[in-house]
Amino acid sequence: MQNTITNSFKHKPSSEKFGNLVLLQQIEKQLKQIFTDDMNSSAPIFLKVSDRAVHKAALFLSGCNTRPCSIGIAGETASGKSTIAYDIIDTLEAFADEYKIFDLITRINTDDYYYDRSDMVKAAGSFAEFAKHYDLDIPEALELELMKKHIKSLLDGNEVYLPEYDMSGTAIRRDDVKLATPSKIIISEGLFTLTPKVVDAFDFKIYVHVSQEAQKERFYRRAEERGLGSSMDEVYNNAASKAKIYIHPTAESADIILSGEAERTAYKAFVNKVLDMVKEVHCDKILMYS
Repeated sequence: MQNTITNSFKHKPSSEKFGNLVLLQQIEKQLKQIFTDDMNSSAPIFLKVSDRAVHKAALFLSGCNTRPCSIGIAGETASGKSTIAYDIIDTLEAFADEYKIFDLITRINTDDYYYDRSDMVKAAGSFAEFAKHYDLDIPEALELELMKKHIKSLLDGNEVYLPEYDMSGTAIRRDDVKLATPSKIIISEGLFTLTPKVVDAFDFKIYVHVSQEAQKERFYRRAEERGLGSSMDEVYNNAASKAKIYIHPTAESADIILSGEAERTAYKAFVNKVLDMVKEVHCDKILMYS
Protein backbone atom coordinates (compact mmCIF):
# COMPACT_ATOMS: atom_id res chain seq x y z
CA MET A 1 0.00 0.00 0.00
CA GLN A 2 2.95 2.31 0.62
CA ASN A 3 3.86 1.90 -3.07
CA THR A 4 0.37 3.11 -4.01
CA ILE A 5 0.87 6.27 -1.98
CA THR A 6 4.37 6.84 -3.33
CA ASN A 7 3.26 6.46 -6.95
CA SER A 8 0.38 8.85 -6.39
CA PHE A 9 2.72 11.50 -4.96
CA LYS A 10 5.77 11.23 -7.20
CA HIS A 11 4.89 14.29 -9.30
CA LYS A 12 3.74 16.48 -6.39
CA PRO A 13 5.68 19.11 -4.41
CA SER A 14 6.98 18.02 -1.00
CA SER A 15 4.60 20.33 0.88
CA GLU A 16 1.62 18.89 -0.97
CA LYS A 17 2.81 15.33 -0.36
CA PHE A 18 3.05 16.02 3.37
CA GLY A 19 -0.34 17.71 3.38
CA ASN A 20 -1.98 14.76 1.65
CA LEU A 21 -0.37 12.28 4.03
CA VAL A 22 -1.71 14.23 7.00
CA LEU A 23 -5.11 14.39 5.32
CA LEU A 24 -5.01 10.64 4.63
CA GLN A 25 -4.35 9.87 8.30
CA GLN A 26 -7.06 12.27 9.42
CA ILE A 27 -9.68 10.84 7.05
CA GLU A 28 -8.79 7.25 7.90
CA LYS A 29 -9.11 7.95 11.63
CA GLN A 30 -12.47 9.66 11.21
CA LEU A 31 -13.77 6.97 8.86
CA LYS A 32 -12.93 4.29 11.42
CA GLN A 33 -14.86 6.22 14.05
CA ILE A 34 -17.88 6.69 11.78
CA PHE A 35 -18.01 2.98 10.98
CA THR A 36 -17.49 2.02 14.63
CA ASP A 37 -20.27 4.33 15.78
CA ASP A 38 -22.67 2.77 13.30
CA MET A 39 -21.76 -0.82 14.12
CA ASN A 40 -22.24 -0.10 17.83
CA SER A 41 -25.63 1.55 17.29
CA SER A 42 -28.99 -0.10 18.01
CA ALA A 43 -29.79 -0.40 14.29
CA PRO A 44 -26.49 -0.72 12.40
CA ILE A 45 -26.33 -0.70 8.63
CA PHE A 46 -22.80 -2.13 8.63
CA LEU A 47 -22.26 -5.70 9.76
CA LYS A 48 -18.61 -5.88 8.69
CA VAL A 49 -16.02 -3.37 7.49
CA SER A 50 -12.45 -4.47 6.85
CA ASP A 51 -9.46 -2.30 7.75
CA ARG A 52 -8.38 -2.65 4.11
CA ALA A 53 -11.62 -1.07 2.91
CA VAL A 54 -11.26 1.83 5.34
CA HIS A 55 -7.67 2.50 4.28
CA LYS A 56 -8.51 2.28 0.59
CA ALA A 57 -11.49 4.61 1.04
CA ALA A 58 -9.22 7.09 2.79
CA LEU A 59 -6.77 6.94 -0.12
CA PHE A 60 -9.49 7.93 -2.58
CA LEU A 61 -11.20 10.49 -0.34
CA SER A 62 -7.94 12.23 0.55
CA GLY A 63 -6.84 12.51 -3.06
CA CYS A 64 -3.80 10.31 -2.50
CA ASN A 65 -5.26 7.97 -5.10
CA THR A 66 -6.52 10.05 -8.00
CA ARG A 67 -7.74 7.38 -10.42
CA PRO A 68 -11.45 6.41 -10.71
CA CYS A 69 -12.72 3.78 -8.29
CA SER A 70 -15.20 0.95 -8.76
CA ILE A 71 -17.79 -0.40 -6.32
CA GLY A 72 -19.48 -3.78 -6.63
CA ILE A 73 -22.61 -4.60 -4.62
CA ALA A 74 -23.89 -8.18 -4.44
CA GLY A 75 -26.52 -10.15 -2.57
CA GLU A 76 -29.24 -12.68 -3.21
CA THR A 77 -32.49 -11.79 -4.92
CA ALA A 78 -34.67 -9.30 -3.00
CA SER A 79 -31.88 -8.52 -0.53
CA GLY A 80 -32.17 -4.77 -1.10
CA LYS A 81 -28.96 -4.31 -3.11
CA SER A 82 -30.60 -2.34 -5.94
CA THR A 83 -32.38 -0.02 -3.50
CA ILE A 84 -29.15 0.59 -1.59
CA ALA A 85 -27.27 1.30 -4.82
CA TYR A 86 -29.93 3.78 -5.93
CA ASP A 87 -29.86 5.55 -2.56
CA ILE A 88 -26.07 5.84 -2.66
CA ILE A 89 -26.20 7.16 -6.21
CA ASP A 90 -28.97 9.67 -5.44
CA THR A 91 -27.03 11.03 -2.46
CA LEU A 92 -23.78 11.35 -4.41
CA GLU A 93 -25.52 12.98 -7.37
CA ALA A 94 -27.16 15.55 -5.07
CA PHE A 95 -23.71 16.32 -3.66
CA ALA A 96 -22.27 16.59 -7.18
CA ASP A 97 -25.04 18.96 -8.25
CA GLU A 98 -24.52 21.19 -5.22
CA TYR A 99 -20.78 21.50 -5.73
CA LYS A 100 -20.80 21.46 -9.55
CA ILE A 101 -18.83 18.22 -9.75
CA PHE A 102 -19.11 16.68 -13.20
CA ASP A 103 -18.89 13.00 -14.12
CA LEU A 104 -18.97 11.84 -10.51
CA ILE A 105 -20.74 8.48 -10.86
CA THR A 106 -21.76 5.90 -13.47
CA ARG A 107 -24.05 2.95 -12.72
CA ILE A 108 -23.77 -0.42 -14.41
CA ASN A 109 -26.65 -2.84 -13.83
CA THR A 110 -25.45 -6.44 -13.67
CA ASP A 111 -28.90 -7.66 -14.74
CA ASP A 112 -28.42 -5.99 -18.13
CA TYR A 113 -25.85 -8.65 -18.94
CA TYR A 114 -28.31 -11.56 -18.98
CA TYR A 115 -28.08 -13.29 -22.34
CA ASP A 116 -30.94 -12.63 -24.75
CA ARG A 117 -33.34 -15.55 -24.49
CA SER A 118 -36.37 -13.97 -26.17
CA ASP A 119 -36.65 -16.79 -28.71
CA MET A 120 -36.88 -19.31 -25.87
CA VAL A 121 -39.61 -17.25 -24.16
CA LYS A 122 -41.63 -17.17 -27.40
CA ALA A 123 -41.18 -20.91 -27.87
CA ALA A 124 -42.29 -21.58 -24.30
CA GLY A 125 -45.37 -19.39 -24.71
CA SER A 126 -44.73 -17.20 -21.67
CA PHE A 127 -41.94 -16.09 -19.38
CA ALA A 128 -43.44 -18.18 -16.57
CA GLU A 129 -43.14 -21.35 -18.65
CA PHE A 130 -39.66 -20.34 -19.84
CA ALA A 131 -38.54 -19.81 -16.24
CA LYS A 132 -39.53 -23.37 -15.35
CA HIS A 133 -36.96 -24.79 -17.74
CA TYR A 134 -34.22 -22.15 -17.92
CA ASP A 135 -32.06 -21.33 -14.92
CA LEU A 136 -31.65 -17.57 -14.45
CA ASP A 137 -30.04 -18.05 -11.05
CA ILE A 138 -26.57 -19.13 -12.10
CA PRO A 139 -23.64 -16.92 -13.20
CA GLU A 140 -23.58 -18.64 -16.60
CA ALA A 141 -26.92 -16.97 -17.44
CA LEU A 142 -25.05 -13.65 -17.74
CA GLU A 143 -22.23 -12.42 -19.93
CA LEU A 144 -20.08 -11.34 -17.00
CA GLU A 145 -16.92 -11.22 -19.08
CA LEU A 146 -18.47 -8.41 -21.14
CA MET A 147 -19.46 -6.57 -17.96
CA LYS A 148 -15.90 -6.76 -16.65
CA LYS A 149 -14.58 -5.50 -19.99
CA HIS A 150 -16.96 -2.52 -19.85
CA ILE A 151 -15.99 -1.63 -16.27
CA LYS A 152 -12.27 -1.82 -17.04
CA SER A 153 -12.76 0.33 -20.14
CA LEU A 154 -14.61 2.99 -18.16
CA LEU A 155 -11.91 2.98 -15.49
CA ASP A 156 -9.37 3.52 -18.27
CA GLY A 157 -11.24 6.66 -19.33
CA ASN A 158 -13.16 5.32 -22.34
CA GLU A 159 -16.81 5.74 -23.27
CA VAL A 160 -18.78 2.49 -23.45
CA TYR A 161 -22.14 1.53 -24.92
CA LEU A 162 -23.90 -0.76 -22.45
CA PRO A 163 -26.57 -3.39 -23.05
CA GLU A 164 -30.11 -3.19 -21.70
CA TYR A 165 -32.11 -6.22 -20.59
CA ASP A 166 -35.91 -6.18 -20.52
CA MET A 167 -37.02 -7.35 -17.05
CA SER A 168 -40.73 -7.29 -17.92
CA GLY A 169 -40.75 -10.90 -19.08
CA THR A 170 -39.52 -10.87 -22.68
CA ALA A 171 -35.88 -11.87 -21.93
CA ILE A 172 -34.80 -9.44 -24.66
CA ARG A 173 -31.31 -7.91 -24.41
CA ARG A 174 -30.49 -4.97 -26.63
CA ASP A 175 -26.77 -4.40 -27.04
CA ASP A 176 -24.88 -1.11 -27.34
CA VAL A 177 -27.88 1.09 -26.44
CA LYS A 178 -26.85 3.05 -23.33
CA LEU A 179 -23.88 5.40 -23.46
CA ALA A 180 -21.78 5.30 -20.29
CA THR A 181 -19.14 7.98 -19.88
CA PRO A 182 -16.01 7.76 -17.70
CA SER A 183 -16.55 9.04 -14.19
CA LYS A 184 -14.87 9.20 -10.81
CA ILE A 185 -16.98 6.32 -9.43
CA ILE A 186 -18.27 3.23 -11.24
CA ILE A 187 -20.92 1.36 -9.26
CA SER A 188 -22.57 -1.93 -10.11
CA GLU A 189 -24.99 -4.20 -8.31
CA GLY A 190 -26.52 -7.61 -8.97
CA LEU A 191 -26.75 -11.22 -7.92
CA PHE A 192 -23.39 -12.21 -9.34
CA THR A 193 -21.42 -8.98 -9.06
CA LEU A 194 -18.84 -10.56 -6.73
CA THR A 195 -18.52 -13.91 -8.51
CA PRO A 196 -15.09 -14.95 -9.88
CA LYS A 197 -15.54 -13.79 -13.49
CA VAL A 198 -15.98 -10.14 -12.53
CA VAL A 199 -15.07 -9.58 -8.85
CA ASP A 200 -11.55 -8.30 -9.46
CA ALA A 201 -12.94 -5.37 -11.46
CA PHE A 202 -13.95 -3.72 -8.18
CA ASP A 203 -11.97 -1.70 -5.67
CA PHE A 204 -14.72 -2.00 -3.06
CA LYS A 205 -16.66 -5.23 -2.68
CA ILE A 206 -19.97 -4.94 -0.80
CA TYR A 207 -22.31 -7.78 0.15
CA VAL A 208 -25.88 -7.14 1.30
CA HIS A 209 -27.15 -9.52 3.97
CA VAL A 210 -30.87 -10.04 4.57
CA SER A 211 -32.88 -12.43 6.75
CA GLN A 212 -34.68 -15.25 4.96
CA GLU A 213 -38.06 -13.98 6.18
CA ALA A 214 -37.62 -10.47 4.77
CA GLN A 215 -36.07 -11.74 1.56
CA LYS A 216 -38.86 -14.24 0.91
CA GLU A 217 -41.62 -11.69 1.50
CA ARG A 218 -39.97 -9.26 -0.92
CA PHE A 219 -39.44 -11.98 -3.51
CA TYR A 220 -43.08 -13.04 -3.65
CA ARG A 221 -44.27 -9.45 -3.87
CA ARG A 222 -41.95 -8.86 -6.82
CA ALA A 223 -42.87 -12.19 -8.43
CA GLU A 224 -46.52 -11.14 -8.51
CA GLU A 225 -45.56 -7.86 -10.18
CA ARG A 226 -43.60 -9.78 -12.84
CA GLY A 227 -46.41 -12.24 -13.50
CA LEU A 228 -44.64 -15.45 -12.53
CA GLY A 229 -47.98 -16.98 -11.59
CA SER A 230 -47.94 -20.65 -10.66
CA SER A 231 -44.18 -20.87 -11.15
CA MET A 232 -43.43 -18.58 -8.17
CA ASP A 233 -42.69 -21.37 -5.70
CA GLU A 234 -40.46 -23.25 -8.11
CA VAL A 235 -38.58 -20.09 -9.09
CA TYR A 236 -38.10 -19.08 -5.45
CA ASN A 237 -36.90 -22.54 -4.36
CA ASN A 238 -34.42 -22.62 -7.24
CA ALA A 239 -33.18 -19.11 -6.49
CA ALA A 240 -32.72 -19.95 -2.81
CA SER A 241 -30.84 -23.16 -3.53
CA LYS A 242 -28.59 -21.56 -6.16
CA ALA A 243 -27.91 -18.61 -3.84
CA LYS A 244 -26.33 -21.03 -1.37
CA ILE A 245 -23.98 -22.22 -4.10
CA TYR A 246 -23.16 -19.06 -6.03
CA ILE A 247 -24.07 -15.98 -3.99
CA HIS A 248 -23.65 -16.64 -0.26
CA PRO A 249 -19.96 -17.64 -0.70
CA THR A 250 -19.20 -14.26 -2.30
CA ALA A 251 -19.72 -12.65 1.10
CA GLU A 252 -16.30 -14.07 2.02
CA SER A 253 -14.60 -11.82 -0.54
CA ALA A 254 -16.55 -8.73 0.53
CA ASP A 255 -14.73 -5.84 2.21
CA ILE A 256 -18.05 -4.59 3.57
CA ILE A 257 -21.24 -6.39 4.59
CA LEU A 258 -24.36 -4.25 4.78
CA SER A 259 -27.71 -4.98 6.36
CA GLY A 260 -30.42 -5.13 3.71
CA GLU A 261 -33.12 -4.37 6.27
CA ALA A 262 -32.15 -0.91 7.52
CA GLU A 263 -34.32 2.12 6.87
CA ARG A 264 -33.60 3.66 3.47
CA THR A 265 -32.88 7.00 5.08
CA ALA A 266 -30.07 5.39 7.06
CA TYR A 267 -27.98 4.63 3.95
CA LYS A 268 -28.33 8.18 2.68
CA ALA A 269 -27.59 9.61 6.11
CA PHE A 270 -24.38 7.59 6.31
CA VAL A 271 -23.15 8.72 2.89
CA ASN A 272 -23.92 12.32 3.82
CA LYS A 273 -21.99 11.91 7.07
CA VAL A 274 -18.92 10.77 5.13
CA LEU A 275 -19.32 13.62 2.63
CA ASP A 276 -19.60 16.14 5.47
CA MET A 277 -16.42 14.77 6.98
CA VAL A 278 -14.58 15.00 3.67
CA LYS A 279 -15.76 18.57 3.08
CA GLU A 280 -14.57 19.57 6.55
CA VAL A 281 -11.09 18.08 6.32
CA HIS A 282 -10.51 19.29 2.76
CA CYS A 283 -11.59 22.79 3.80
CA ASP A 284 -9.08 22.67 6.67
CA LYS A 285 -6.36 21.63 4.22
CA ILE A 286 -7.14 24.49 1.85
CA LEU A 287 -6.95 26.98 4.71
CA MET A 288 -3.70 25.49 5.98
CA TYR A 289 -1.86 25.52 2.65
CA SER A 290 -3.38 28.57 0.98
